[in-house]
Amino acid sequence: MDVVIYHNPGCGTSRNTLALIRHVGIEPYVVEYLKTPPSRALIADLASRAGVPLRALLREKEAAFADLGLGDPGLGEDRLLDAVEAHPVLLNRPIVVSPLGVRLCRPSETVLDLLPAEGLRPFTKEDGEVVVDASGRRVRS
Repeated sequence: MDVVIYHNPGCGTSRNTLALIRHVGIEPYVVEYLKTPPSRALIADLASRAGVPLRALLREKEAAFADLGLGDPGLGEDRLLDAVEAHPVLLNRPIVVSPLGVRLCRPSETVLDLLPAEGLRPFTKEDGEVVVDASGRRVRS
């Protein structure tokens, strides 16, 4: 299965998502989007394929979000894409693409919806939260 993750290694959620992908035996194509930002067209395409408005892929916690007035619901997609193009950190992470779909994987265990369900092994996040129990069942919090 081909999987792509738009990843920020400085983000715990992104690290946990990457670890879950690898945990099921898939070595994804890792795009460190702060080093290699996706194009405007690709960002718009990812939002469309995820079935969410572009605004749903923005990281509101970044100072640039407030500084640029991106909370204004009247701003169009071109303005949002301008902001992400100038400040890639505004793209929320991790975004995962698999044959099963595209999703912003927050929380990290939502990536399991994009991966094969069979043969899950126990998995615990960096913070100690159990995601897959000893029986191979997904734990939902």
